[in-house]
Parts: sequence; structure tokens; C-alpha cells
Amino acid sequence: MQTIKLNNGVEMPQLGFGVYQIPLTETAEAVYQAIKAGYRLIDTASVYGNEKETGEGIKRAIHEGLVTREELFVTSKLFILQAPEAKAAETIEQSLNAMGLHYLDLYLIHQPYGDVYGAWRAMVAAQNSGKLRAIGVSNFKSAKMIEFVGLNEVKPQINQIEVNPWNQRVEDQEWHEKYGVQMEAWAPFAEGHHDLFTNPVLAEIGEQYGKSVGQVVLRWLMQRGIVALAKSVRPERMAENIDIFDFELSEEDFEKISALDMKESAFFDHDAPQQVEWFMNRMLDTEK
Repeated sequence: MQTIKLNNGVEMPQLGFGVYQIPLTETAEAVYQAIKAGYRLIDTASVYGNEKETGEGIKRAIHEGLVTREELFVTSKLFILQAPEAKAAETIEQSLNAMGLHYLDLYLIHQPYGDVYGAWRAMVAAQNSGKLRAIGVSNFKSAKMIEFVGLNEVKPQINQIEVNPWNQRVEDQEWHEKYGVQMEAWAPFAEGHHDLFTNPVLAEIGEQYGKSVGQVVLRWLMQRGIVALAKSVRPERMAENIDIFDFELSEEDFEKISALDMKESAFFDHDAPQQVEWFMNRMLDTEK
């Protein structure tokens, strides 16, 4: 597995397994099977509601000798409701307890709303105490990321954002590289939106190498130096997604994929007024 070195010297696997939207009854088995297939980066979040099940899958894999804890890179995230400093510190402990772990390899602020600066202070303290090896943010646009770097002594190691062939984030990557913040892609397959898995351009590129569309997309991200998260509950698809290190896309392939860029989210704009209103209503309703 290829690794990426973060700005604090921590190395993380470049390809990982995400558990978003996996049913609770299937999460532990999916995590176990992913580790068995070779994944070492496992990504969850407090708002997913499956940290406990994620930890069960990890515990089983370690117990059976498939992997040691030190070989895994486990990520979770703090949601907007948990952003005040004291609440963030408490939530970090809850995540550790839910997963049965003594430390997390990466912890992220899930959305750029609420008291993100208070949350960051709690995360820096947890990193200094050894509970978190790396810390970062998620869904921060480049302008917000730049502000966050400028106003904090410890800058984020990661910004996890949507990156896929329809939303390639080329300019964003340039800004992240300038400020030394590693980009990590969620939804690299855009959850199949715009018929990604049958796209003729991606399919034709894959045929050259005997690879699937999904493998082409993940390889494209690997060659761009972006960390990527793939998700599946099917062991055969897990194995397929991780089998991407025996071929290399050409410059011509990259040009063809670049032409697919719509420069817009396949899902929703996190800064759209309606979306921000949804975040705020959820936070205020929950705090009552």
C-alpha cells in the first residue's frame, strides 16, 4: 500500500475504506473484510452512528492476527453539534471508547460550521496528549482552509473533500499544496451519479489496462497524490478497488479524464444558504 506523509510527519495509507451509509448490521463484517482484503485506512464519523461497529470489525481483525493496531490508520470525525471546546474533548473520548481504541490516527472537524476554533483547541490538546496522531478538517473550501491555517498555530494535516471525475478540484489542490494540507477524497465514485460506472471515456481507458471504471478513478486519484476512500460491502469489489497499483495512467488518459470535469458537486454545495440553514437548524434543534 502506498503511503502519504502528512505535514506533521505522520504517514497514512493513500487508499482507504469508508463506512458511510453502511447499515449497522453490516458494518463490523464490512470493516473486517476490508482489512482482510488489505485496507489499512478505515474511515468513520460520530454522526454515522457506527463507530462501535467499526471498532468491532477492527477488534476481530486484530484478534485473528490479520493485522496489528499499529498497522491500521483509523479515522473519525466531530460533527457540528460537538464543536464547542469542552464538548469536543468529551466527544473524542466517546469515539475512543465506542471503538475500543486508545488512540485515533486521524480526527477531523466534519463540517466548517459551529465553534470550529474551540473544537480545534480540543483536538490539538488531544494530539499533544497522544490520543490523536493527526488532526484535520473536512468539507472546508480552499478560502476557509487558508483562513484556518492562518489563524491556528497548528495547521490541519488533512482536508477531506469531495473529489471525483465530475468535481476534480484541480485549483483547490494547488491551494492545498501551497499551504501543506493534504487533500483526501470522499465519494471518489460520486456514488455513481451521472452514470459514472458506464461512462464511455472511463470505460475505454480501463479496457486498455484490463481494469474497471472504479479502478481507473482510484488510480487517477493515486497519481494526483490525493488520499481516497472507497466503499463497498462486497468482498470481491473491495479486492477490485484495492488492486490498482500494477498499472499507471498516461498523460493522454489524464487529458481525457480532465475533459469530464463539471466543476460542481455531484451532491450539494456545503455553502449554499439552504444547506447552511439545514446545518444550523439541526444544531439548534438538537441543543434545545
